[in-house]
This record gives sequence, structure tokens and C-alpha cells, in this order.
Amino acid sequence: MAKYDVVVIGSGPGGYVAALRAAQLGKKACVVERDALGGVCLNRGCIPTKALAHAAEVFSLAKHAADFGVQIGSVGVDFARMQANKEAVVSRLTRGVAGLLKRAAVDVVVGSGRLAGRKRVAVRLDAGGEEVLEAEKVILATGSEPARPKAIPFDGQRVITSDEALKLTKLPASVFILGGGYIGCEFASIFAQLGVQVTMVEMLERLLPGLDADIAAEVTKALKKLKVKVHTGIKMESLAAGAGGVAAKLSDGSTAGAELALVCIGRRLLSDGLGLEEAGVKVENGAVVIDEHCQTTAAGVYAIGDVTGKMLLAHVASAQGLVAAEHAAGLNSRISYRCVPAAVFTNPEVGTVGMTEAEAAAAGHKAKAAKFQLAGLGRAVAMGETAGFAKLVADEATGQVLGLHLVGPHASDVVAEGAVAIALEATVKELAHGIHAHPTLPEAVMEAARVWLGQAIHA
Repeated sequence: MAKYDVVVIGSGPGGYVAALRAAQLGKKACVVERDALGGVCLNRGCIPTKALAHAAEVFSLAKHAADFGVQIGSVGVDFARMQANKEAVVSRLTRGVAGLLKRAAVDVVVGSGRLAGRKRVAVRLDAGGEEVLEAEKVILATGSEPARPKAIPFDGQRVITSDEALKLTKLPASVFILGGGYIGCEFASIFAQLGVQVTMVEMLERLLPGLDADIAAEVTKALKKLKVKVHTGIKMESLAAGAGGVAAKLSDGSTAGAELALVCIGRRLLSDGLGLEEAGVKVENGAVVIDEHCQTTAAGVYAIGDVTGKMLLAHVASAQGLVAAEHAAGLNSRISYRCVPAAVFTNPEVGTVGMTEAEAAAAGHKAKAAKFQLAGLGRAVAMGETAGFAKLVADEATGQVLGLHLVGPHASDVVAEGAVAIALEATVKELAHGIHAHPTLPEAVMEAARVWLGQAIHA
């Protein structure tokens, strides 16, 4: 029986990071993975969707190249080539993860792992048979998968999830998207930019219901500009698939038809079949319960990433992986979710971190918000991308920055300034008086801070 200090079940952005950190701390580590290294993020999530999102953006820019004095003739979409490029990106990064694990002397066992008694992990090997590993500490990093409600007739061809959408070999003429969260919005933006007719249905009153209301309104406006038909506050009552495509019956009495239906209504946490109940690991609504050290209710067992149900974000999984590995090695590491940035890769992008105005007020702050429109930002004007804004939320009494909400080009990058500001408990005055390079997109944050202070220059 192979013996390890740490065995990690799952090799996504939480799992492989945890294994590498354990190895850095001198621990003998092993990763158990039933699929490709890198998990959902690298193979069926963050990376492949961003490769497609970038391709769609390139196509959109190419169509408007003449606006910048660039003549390139007719522009078309080679979807097969686009998919091949995406696969090349994924393959390169997967090989990179494998190389990192090999260099750190982390063993990889290919199969499905589960807890099998104290300090034991049983692995059903892909090659056949079973192997039992002895582990002083176990880290569960099993992730999640697209939710597939039984009432929806999934067939992998006409009615699909994001997993199958990333494997399409042909660009559909039309798509019906159920769900207006970040996954649905990203795919709507990608497809629409590539010329696909898109219809979206969200049962709640607006898209991106968990984000700032102004962000949702701006993204909705951008999608409608791409000719996406957006329906909110409406439920899908039934969905039928046939040779001619799909037909959805909606709660307002209307119907929507398309070549295929893409269902983006959440994710299912993969906590089944891991032997958790027998091991004394508490699970609530499918989520493994953890503390600030990422410890479960069973001694020596940790959990990280989507399976904890905390925040289903790759970077949160990685942060939890570092904490779990360090605590397992005897360090007193803790996880905080106070200033976790998030991004939505629509066109334009969304970046958000910290509290909205409503959340800040609910937390007891006298919240004040200020907004700066990108139409007043030199770099955005030069890029021809003036749709969007920077919105700053801060405590009116102290000036402490509580939240930053962005829509615009590279918002996913610019939001890092807000995350650092919140982490360092910076004030609006410090953001406003910090000299920013010109002309750059992060100047929008400085400008929003000056608006907040009543010292606006370009607004």
C-alpha cells in the first residue's frame, strides 16, 4: 500500500494547487483524478470558454477594422479552426499542470477516489481494479458539473449543457439559452458575436441576479445590441426536441424555437459516492461543510472548491487549496471571502468585488456609490469601446472602499485594483489621489473615486 502525507481527490484549480503546495512544504503528495488534469476549469469551463470568447471578440473587432482605417476584406468564421485553437490552448495548459506535478514529485493516480476508512482512500482505477492509498490527510476537491433537471430532455445534441456546447463541431444558426447567470450570459455573448440568433430566458426579474443591478442593466443592453432576445421574469414550462430543433413553451404563453437549447441553470456539487457519511463528513444540500481552515467535520479530511458550495470560482478553489495544504502541514492558515473578485466574460466584460450598495447597507454601513462612465475615459475612446462604467461603493463616514463594480473592456483585469483596495482597507481618497498611468483603463477607478469625493475632473 502506497503511503502519503496528503492525498488530493481531484486535480482542478483547487486540487492540483493543494498538491503542489503540500509538496513545497515537504509533504509526500498524491493526486487522484478520474478525468483530465486541470478539472472542469481547464477542460470544460474557464479556459475553453475564454478561448472562444476571445475568438468571438477578435471576429467582432475584425468586422469593424475599417473604423480604425484597417482594410482586411471580407471576414468570416471558421468554427472548426476556432474549436481547434481552443483545444490547443486546453492541451497546452493540461500538459503544463502535468509538468508542474511531475517536477514537484507529486504522484498521479488515474481513477475515482473515495474515503475508505480512517486514513484510507480507495481508488477505482481506470485501468481496472482498485488501489488503496494510505493518507495522513485527505483533501476533497471533486468539483461540480452542470445541473441536469430530470424534467428537461437532455440528449447531448439538441438539448445540451455547457459541457456539450464546448464540443460543438458546427456553429448553430440559432440557440435558445435557459438561464441568465454568468454562464448563460457568456455563451449568449459568444454566440451572438459569431452571428447566431440567440434567445435567452431567465426566471428572475433580471440577468445576472447576484450582481449589482447597474451591471445587469448594462450587460442586458449590450446583449440586446448584439440582437439577443432577452426575456426575464418568465419561466420555461416545457421543452421539446425533435429533428427540426427545439421548442420551448414559456409561462407568458409564448413559445421560442431554435436549432438547439443550451441549459445554464446552475451546477451540481459532486459530493456523492465519496464515502462521506461513513467517514463522518457533514454534508448540507450537497455541499461539504468546512471551517475557515477548510477542515471538514472528520479529522484529517479537508474539502476545497465547488464541492464546498462556498463560491463556485476557480480562484477561490485555488485559495482554499493553499489554505488546506498549509493547515494539513501544521500551519495556521485561514480562508477569507471578504474581497473575492469575480468576472463575467461577456463583451463588454464585467468585473466585480466586494459589496453592492444594498449589501453594504444591510451590513450596517452608510453606503454611498459613485459612477464614472467610460465615455469620459481617453483609453476607452481610443479603443472605440466606451460602453460601461466604474462604480465605487464606500462607507460615507469613513471613506473605506467596500465594493468596485465594472463593465467595460478588460474589466476582469481592472477589478484587481478594487480587490487589493478592499484587502488593504483603503479609502476612496487614497484611490483618488493615487497617480494612475495615462491613458489606461484603470484610470476609471481613480475617476470614480474623484466622483465619490465630489472632485470629478472628467465627469
